[in-house]
Amino acid sequence: MHSVLFTHVRPHGGPSQNLLVTRGRIAGTDPTALPEGCQVIDGGGALALPSPVDAHIHPDKTGWGHSWLSREPAGTLRELIDGEVTARQRMTATTEERAGALIAHAVGRGTRAMRAHCDVAPVHGLSNVHAVRAAAAPFAPAMDLQVVAFPQLGLVTEPGTADLIEQSLKEGADIIGGLDPIGVDGDRDGQLDLLFAMAERTGRPLDIHLHDRGLPGLDQVAEIARRTVASGMQGKVAISHVFCLADCDPGELARTGDLLAEARVALVTCALGAEPVIPIPPLRERGVLVAAGSDGVRDPWTPFGDGDMITRAHLLAYRTDARTDEELAACYAVVADAGADLLGLERADLSIGAPADFVLLTGESVAQAVVDRPVPDLVVRAGKVMARAGHLTRNPG
Repeated sequence: MHSVLFTHVRPHGGPSQNLLVTRGRIAGTDPTALPEGCQVIDGGGALALPSPVDAHIHPDKTGWGHSWLSREPAGTLRELIDGEVTARQRMTATTEERAGALIAHAVGRGTRAMRAHCDVAPVHGLSNVHAVRAAAAPFAPAMDLQVVAFPQLGLVTEPGTADLIEQSLKEGADIIGGLDPIGVDGDRDGQLDLLFAMAERTGRPLDIHLHDRGLPGLDQVAEIARRTVASGMQGKVAISHVFCLADCDPGELARTGDLLAEARVALVTCALGAEPVIPIPPLRERGVLVAAGSDGVRDPWTPFGDGDMITRAHLLAYRTDARTDEELAACYAVVADAGADLLGLERADLSIGAPADFVLLTGESVAQAVVDRPVPDLVVRAGKVMARAGHLTRNPG
């Protein structure tokens, strides 16, 4: 029986405690006796927080850890999409190498799980799905990874993509992805018919990118919620970005929030650049699950991002003008608790019986950690130290 005692740690910024971990779970606090052979690790008075989750990232596109990529000007979503196909040809490292470098960095910064969107299209085949799966495999003891088969170039407008997505579900993908039924495909019902029919055949969840603003965006949100209920997929559908919700007046936001809560459709925001941020507090008050992710990381779309979800909580707090300790801590809950909920993981909330997935950080409180975004002193997964000061401590395999 593998047991570890982490001494002098402060869960959620509370009083110093000794945490006993047995078989990868929190077994108790301040034990009077230790199991035979128990390892002891001094936490040094560090703040202990649940390990965060990256609920939306594109590791197949990243250039992390490899040659700098210069980006061409782009003014529209279509220009960005087309420019990415060209930019990939200039990348010198393989998709597996680039994705692996990003995953290793994310593990070092505490990420316990990712939902990875991987482009699927005739021009790519299933190469991105296979490459990201291969890149993630060595890190399985340290991080869970879900793959979304993502139709970046379009679904209805790119013949053959739907068949490739369905095939990807047999070759490493977990989730069916969609993209702007109106804005990219110009056919709301055509794309949603394909997605929900595929989900019904395969039993897989859906995660749909939605960048469309204003009334067209809200119309798609309402239709996705309606179809989710009609198909009995409550709790199995997510919409990422959902910029249109930032345009709503309070009444429209409340009505849309009620639709989403009834359908148990989750949302994901990324707080990236000038992009709108989902108004999280009023949606959470209505029972809508809102998680967060990195989105693109140093890829053809953006030179920014680093796969660090503690930094993402900081950006989310900054973009939403969080000021009080409660508001700042709520941003960390989005990347930790809500991220776990979205991916179907147990919350690593440091309670007795919870998974021993946590980070030890310098700081007085959750709020200070969100503002200071320190590199974790220790990253712990299932009670095992995976990284110290941002660097992996063991062969992940």
